[in-house]
Amino acid sequence: MNLKISNTKKHLSGNIKITGSKSESNRLLILQALYPGLKISNLSNSDDSHYLQKALESEDELIDIHHAGTAMRFLTAYFSALEGREVVLTGSKRMTERPVKLLVDALKKMGADISYEKNEGYPPIRIRGKKLEAKTVSLEANISSQYISALMLIAPSLPNGLEINLEGKITSTPYIKMTLEILQRAGITGAFKGNTIKVEPAEQLVEQTLAVESDWSSASYYYSLAAISESAELKLSTYRKTSLQGDSCLAEIYKQFGVSTTYREDYVLLEKRPGSKPKRIEENLQNSPDIAQTIAVTCLALNVPCYLTGLHTLKIKETDRLVALKTEIEKFGSRVEVTQDSLELFPQENFSKNVSVATYNDHRMAMAFAPLGLKVPFEIKDADVVSKSYPGFWEDFQKLNFEVEKP
Repeated sequence: MNLKISNTKKHLSGNIKITGSKSESNRLLILQALYPGLKISNLSNSDDSHYLQKALESEDELIDIHHAGTAMRFLTAYFSALEGREVVLTGSKRMTERPVKLLVDALKKMGADISYEKNEGYPPIRIRGKKLEAKTVSLEANISSQYISALMLIAPSLPNGLEINLEGKITSTPYIKMTLEILQRAGITGAFKGNTIKVEPAEQLVEQTLAVESDWSSASYYYSLAAISESAELKLSTYRKTSLQGDSCLAEIYKQFGVSTTYREDYVLLEKRPGSKPKRIEENLQNSPDIAQTIAVTCLALNVPCYLTGLHTLKIKETDRLVALKTEIEKFGSRVEVTQDSLELFPQENFSKNVSVATYNDHRMAMAFAPLGLKVPFEIKDADVVSKSYPGFWEDFQKLNFEVEKP
């Protein structure tokens, strides 16, 4: 489904309800599968969470998680420790190109029985669940935090718990801290000191309901809208001032664009007053790489040069997000330079017309570019890809007077 996007309004106002964080939801779903007394409220309605739930409930041997990268990592660890269960874990074509070797190697060191069905280091993988009695494991620290979180989530269910030793410089620290805090909220003992994570075993947990905070990555598109608009007043619910999510750094970053954030009891109020814009944006997004696309497009819309670093994990996402950003931004007439770790934008004053933005099966490509409709009408290809994390995205944009039409 291709969509034409445009909005000629100078002022934006509205109330948007965003569902639970995909990151928090998926961690809690694994815990709930291990400890069935755990209940979850405000669960994400994303495709990723749906596929993870479906996989956890399935009794089939073949488990297809489609594009859900988090589910692939978390389930690899989960099924490895599920005694007596044999599964083949697979996904979309892109998923079979995304590496899992480092996680598989770590699990094998712990005694797991995992083999590759086709290409070494990539899904599909065959997992024969068994009792994992290893007490410690080591792995590189500068890899996707999801590998580390996958091990942390199964750790309390292991007879000896688990000590994870991280080698080198750690990236995406907030996501590791999120996993640890979720474990602690559920009543599991754990600590993260220096380069060592230790999670104690827990045979059972107290029956309880844990609430998921709304998704800060999804909020990023409204920060972008507020920044690009002449003035804005947007209410987003349900959010907490002390968030587990690394992307909550948005509030601080977008101050540079004149967007203020006020925390109320269960929502945040974004306000933009007419005024100045930054001369240049420089941000190290090592701890929050998922908002890089949003920031780059905000800068494109406002003709603000930017230099974003800490982006090496973006190359193994749904697509190579750095190359994709360069390709699509340059369609509008600006210049972009990318390295393995960075993106630099050299914007042009005028936008090319009649542009069609490709999304590469990547939900964030569609949503990050959408706010640009405030500046220039354009087309987004395969716009329904947003369902991966935010199925109601286009309906919510229409509430803010966006014209969203099939060409």
